[in-house]
Amino acid sequence: MLNAIPPPDKTLPLYQRMAADYAQAMAMGTLRIGERMPSVRELMRRHGVSLSTALQMLRHLEAAGHLEARQRVGYFVRSAEDRALAPNSEPDLSQPVEGIDQAHFIGINAHISLLLEQGRQAHVHTDIGGCTPPPGLFDHQSLNRVVTRLLREDPTLLVQGRSLLANQGNHPHFQQAMARRALAGGIRVAPTDVLATTGNSEAVSLALAAVCAPGDMVAVESPTYYGLLQVVESLQLKTLEIPCSPRTGMSIEALELAFQTQPRLKAVVVVPELQMPLGARMPDAHKARLVALCAAHGAALIEDDSYGLFVETDEVVRPLKAWDSTAGHVIYCQAFNKSLAPGLRQGWMNGGRWHGRVQMLKFAQSRNTQTLGQLIVAEVLGSPMHQRSLVQLKQQLRRQREGMAALVARYFPLGTRLSLPAGGLCLWLELPAGFSSAALFNAALAQGIRIAPGSMFSNSGRYEHCLRLACTHPVTPAMEEVCRTLGAMACAQLGQGARG
Repeated sequence: MLNAIPPPDKTLPLYQRMAADYAQAMAMGTLRIGERMPSVRELMRRHGVSLSTALQMLRHLEAAGHLEARQRVGYFVRSAEDRALAPNSEPDLSQPVEGIDQAHFIGINAHISLLLEQGRQAHVHTDIGGCTPPPGLFDHQSLNRVVTRLLREDPTLLVQGRSLLANQGNHPHFQQAMARRALAGGIRVAPTDVLATTGNSEAVSLALAAVCAPGDMVAVESPTYYGLLQVVESLQLKTLEIPCSPRTGMSIEALELAFQTQPRLKAVVVVPELQMPLGARMPDAHKARLVALCAAHGAALIEDDSYGLFVETDEVVRPLKAWDSTAGHVIYCQAFNKSLAPGLRQGWMNGGRWHGRVQMLKFAQSRNTQTLGQLIVAEVLGSPMHQRSLVQLKQQLRRQREGMAALVARYFPLGTRLSLPAGGLCLWLELPAGFSSAALFNAALAQGIRIAPGSMFSNSGRYEHCLRLACTHPVTPAMEEVCRTLGAMACAQLGQGARG
């Protein structure tokens, strides 16, 4: 029997809302096992949608395990035991993660470093732990032509060391291009207030250093990207984990309670679009409330917009910064290494009311950001070439996410849960109680497979039964064998027989 499926979130893309309606009909028995789904043409007529939307909806249901495609016949409702996995569970969103004590603020850096080093030293043939898209997903030939032309136009570009010192290492063309693009998302920032950074890791680190002193507390999403936990600890700050919904992101209610009880809470770090690792998208109403709450308490709201370009929607994606007042409580950070060129690591930030201090720290710590990367981004971002490349990248990633979800449903233990995000690079899996992702990590490494265990994404120890699977590689027969192997090891750990 299927778990109850909540009403579709109106912030989701149309095809996902339609898919949720049909999944509900299957759960209620309105659409019975083995029954044929309406044809693509009928779905277009019935719902007044395009061919693309109808196909996306069917493929979404197929990837989630609700449907099976029969060649030249159509889509049919699958049998109950092969149905979709239940979505990720909703945590208690009313309060911060329990157990706030000093033990939770130290040691995560060493733990993460140990896991990363184990992965580096092992003989790995399949890495589904990291979330960087491989070179084949990018239009490297077009990028190379841009680089060649830039160097031809200015042959001394790579040997200029101090030409931008007067502008603190920020090229005016890059600043103008970023300010112009930000305006489309509702962010109003002067070009001179655009600060070039080496990716988002540097930007978030600068933001935290600008607004916090050692011993201060930083609110983060739970679970969160392990690199952020490392940065917080390296700055001698304390993390306070705020529960995160897989549908709507950070709990505003729990954060409000945290402000009332933690006087040294000075900053909040969030990824509002395709939160890492859950893939949650924060609704606009939540964004407005979050900005207002942080402003009311005088706290810095640090926005990591690493994945906004991956969101699969026709609507304008508005960052948190779009709701910022002239007080400037939102520090906006954006990077393009995942969406444009992983080898470039080019980003930018605006420090809001703390921008002057951020600029000072940037110059003190790393001086100028290299000019070539700025000019490449200014030239390429938003161009027809990049738009085509980004569409193709998102389509391929969607196929890979859906394919990986289908493999998880087929091979992983009964009781495994996951939610398909509306874009992005990974899936977050919850396995039944008693499962150890650390044990699976070690067993998988011995087989040449690298995964990311849930313990990397929290200081609290709450996610030992979870893991993140990257969806950056094509779902080939070899990848299916990898998932079969992982699933069999997970089933054995839980005392279940291998599936598939």
